[in-house]
Amino acid sequence: MPDLRSRQVRYLRSLGHHLKPVVMIGDAGLTEAVLAELDAALTHHELVKVRMRVGHRPTRDRMVATMEQRTGCSAVQRLGHTTLLYRRNPENPRIRLP
Repeated sequence: MPDLRSRQVRYLRSLGHHLKPVVMIGDAGLTEAVLAELDAALTHHELVKVRMRVGHRPTRDRMVATMEQRTGCSAVQRLGHTTLLYRRNPENPRIRLP
């Protein structure tokens, strides 16, 4: 996915502010089932909040990198245990970026 411009990131962050986490990652970590659920959520919503219940920051960093690589999404924002991810739906885009 191409890099987002700062204006687009600000816009997506404003849209994601009120979202509830759609995907939760627990003690089992980033499994194939979680990746499949994330892929489906990104296809349907385009902008998704993910909550990671993993204690160490380096582990969360690796998880976000894996999610970006495996689903083709971009991390818009990271705050603690929560990450906001975006991937444009090529067939039926819902979010129009500035």
